[in-house]
Amino acid sequence: MGITDILSLLGGLALFLYGMHMMSNGLEAAAGNRMKSILEKLTSNRIKGVLVGAVITAVIQSSSATTVMLVGFVNSGLMTLSQAVWVIMGANIGTTITGQLIALDISAIAPIFAIGGVAAMMFIKNEKVHHISGIFSGLGILFMGMAMMGDAMVPLQDSQTFINFMTTVENPLVGILIGAIFTAIIQSSSASVGILQALAATGMVPLSSAVYILFGQNIGTCITAVLASIGMKVNAKRTTVIHLMFNIFGSILFTVICMTTPFVSWMEALTPGNPVAQIANVHTTFNIVTTLILLPFGNVMARIATQILPDSKKEDDGDYRLKYITRFESNYAIGSSAVALSQVRDEIERMRDMVSKNIAKAYDVLIQYNEKDMEKISERETYIDYLNREISEYIVSLISNEKSTEDSKIINGYYAVIGNLERIGDHAMNLAGYAKDLKEWNLSFSDVALEEIEEMKKQCLTALDIVKNEEGSDMTQVLFEASAAEQKIDDLRDKYFKKQMQRMKKGKCKPQSGIIFTEMLTDFERMGDHVKNIAQQYKQMSE
Repeated sequence: MGITDILSLLGGLALFLYGMHMMSNGLEAAAGNRMKSILEKLTSNRIKGVLVGAVITAVIQSSSATTVMLVGFVNSGLMTLSQAVWVIMGANIGTTITGQLIALDISAIAPIFAIGGVAAMMFIKNEKVHHISGIFSGLGILFMGMAMMGDAMVPLQDSQTFINFMTTVENPLVGILIGAIFTAIIQSSSASVGILQALAATGMVPLSSAVYILFGQNIGTCITAVLASIGMKVNAKRTTVIHLMFNIFGSILFTVICMTTPFVSWMEALTPGNPVAQIANVHTTFNIVTTLILLPFGNVMARIATQILPDSKKEDDGDYRLKYITRFESNYAIGSSAVALSQVRDEIERMRDMVSKNIAKAYDVLIQYNEKDMEKISERETYIDYLNREISEYIVSLISNEKSTEDSKIINGYYAVIGNLERIGDHAMNLAGYAKDLKEWNLSFSDVALEEIEEMKKQCLTALDIVKNEEGSDMTQVLFEASAAEQKIDDLRDKYFKKQMQRMKKGKCKPQSGIIFTEMLTDFERMGDHVKNIAQQYKQMSE
């Protein structure tokens, strides 16, 4: 096997992985942000969950991509750990479709998929068509790469060194180790199984040795999800533990079966003289049987994973941090858009809650000044500024990678929302500052003025409650209610301003207190404006 053959093998592998990446990107752009609703509807029970995992993985040709998607979904709260168990099982079945297609030898028509997909992207000016064309182009490129790898393997038939090496694979542990390491390196069980099939086609690897490599490949494919879970919440890491448990159990089970029964002979008898199909059948049997055995124990696996990785007390510590956003960096893009948008939404809701709390607490220190409460308000305002900065940076990173016009509109809308929330937080801090001024200048408001300020506070908090970004909210109705609340705040501002002028004329209010009161009314009025801006953004994002 010369340098040309090695380069051909590597080039084929590159095409295979790039084709898989194109398919993932196409599916992500076509349905990424709707993935949550799809999964919620179709993972309501274990059978549906398995089917969903199998279908998605069959489409994108990668159980690693599906599992990485699940890690992100569980991390962001889009999916529970129990739901993820069923989809992982289905993903292991779906990934076997690659081997079956290779066994059918559709590489001859692979260029048709690639040419047709590229032509559609070039000549049809429709975004949806482009996404679907990307899936078909990726499929064609994937099998063209597979054909290249197969051709590059042919010279190995004359390599005595390789023949001697492959005889050591008859040891089950060696075979499993080789399969696991190689798959972990290239991070694709579909690609490594394809390479194994190409080797088998040359007659260099008998099925009795290939089965153990195949079992190892199922374990090695877990490394991608393990890497994706680094730095994520403990629940996301449990997803990778479940994936590992599934494949380790299956490998142990089938190793015992192969050593104690004529399983290999049965597989050879199904498709005699066709080693490529034999490997595909073993792969499919491995995952279907393992799924059927473990299907009743999905919840048990979730509990075991929870025991292996218990909750950490640091999950809810008080340090400045992003609670929901975890940067989701992976070669597999599928589902990342749905994860990112969900994370941003949850983080913005957390920011909105802090802003509401500061408005309420600012009024409290106005009624009864307390230095500790002032410090807490100031700390919370610093936290709000921190969230504004960090969420903004994350959104900017999303904008540069976004694939669909719809998702770009939502991301841009969120950017405007956090800007308005940050300004409301500034006005809340102004209110607390006025309380400090009153304390230092030995001033106070009358009971009537305090009642008017309390009413303004209540209206602003009500307006902020209206713009909670809850799932399934009618944003037209939200905008209507927010506009009405903003108008009421404006009307109260005008009403209380006139009453304040009357009190000052009658000498019932000191000029300094009157100025502070007027400034507070302006802050409340600006809060109402920003709330209405938020509602308008949500309405535009929903259109």
